[in-house]
Amino acid sequence: MRDFLADIYPWILAFHIIAVMFWMAGMYYLPRLFVYHAEAMEAGEPFAIFETMEENLLRIIMTPAMLVAWVLGLSLILRSGFLDSAGIWLHVKITLVLILTGYHGFLASTRKKFLTHSLPRSPRFYRMINEIPPVLTVFIVILVVVQPF
Repeated sequence: MRDFLADIYPWILAFHIIAVMFWMAGMYYLPRLFVYHAEAMEAGEPFAIFETMEENLLRIIMTPAMLVAWVLGLSLILRSGFLDSAGIWLHVKITLVLILTGYHGFLASTRKKFLTHSLPRSPRFYRMINEIPPVLTVFIVILVVVQPF
């Protein structure tokens, strides 16, 4: 099995990167939708379109992309000889990806709170948390490319 994974490594890596890109696109955009949703609720404006957009983004793009990224990422780790040569950077990267996964769960939970038609948090809060995925992405990419430890 490990030799097979080593043989198709470039394909697994390519689709892993694609899945991560789709997942991160959603992680960057969903909190922005929450900002607009919260602002519409505060202003007493229609907001049903945001509920549809948020649900579709999570169900059609974000969650499947996250699952594919995890499966392919774990496949990359299981390839022959990788764990023998991986340093602490891999453990730090996995920890940061676990934090992103928890953040994904938080966003999914927040979407459900919006469905109750009560304002879970202020638009300012969603603007602030919108910075979490880009910051973590920078650290993850540096860990993978530079492998500092």
